[in-house]
Amino acid sequence: MKTPSASILTPAAIVASALLLTACGSMDKSQPQFNPMSVPESVRVPAGNKIAWETTTAGGKITYECRDKANMPGQTEWVFVGPQADLMDRSGKKVGTYYGPPATWEALDGSKITATQLAVAPAGEGNLPYQLVKANPAMGSGAMSGVTYVQRVALKGGVAPAMACTAGNKGQRQIVMYQADYIFWK
Repeated sequence: MKTPSASILTPAAIVASALLLTACGSMDKSQPQFNPMSVPESVRVPAGNKIAWETTTAGGKITYECRDKANMPGQTEWVFVGPQADLMDRSGKKVGTYYGPPATWEALDGSKITATQLAVAPAGEGNLPYQLVKANPAMGSGAMSGVTYVQRVALKGGVAPAMACTAGNKGQRQIVMYQADYIFWK
């Protein structure tokens, strides 16, 4: 009995191989990939964790409100109220949302996490700081299941409004645009 030669491919195998090669060749290799060493050491994720998901916010919004300063009668300041942003994958497809309070990352599959801030580090004038948070256990099963840490990186904008916060505009809210990448670790 003859055994088939390993070098002989069926027409179906040839077509499948060609489709696979075409798909791999068309992947956008220009999409940026996060470099864990690109952030200050204070906001790096502990060893033993691996990147599970990279997302970006193209048009994130942060709401601030002009309020009295805590324990400082007669003084006012812009206070962070909460974020609202769509989370996009590296190809630009919406994969979730980020909102709060409390700060919540929710995948389109309905799974979501909240987190506890561990560290921040400056990310340049006019930008929110880099941030490292430890994820609380996920609610629901899906993309957020097993997430251990989230990093906020690649920041643009998001700081409190330049407009003065005074007794005259106390209670007024301002929306500030920002952009950031959120890196999810498991």
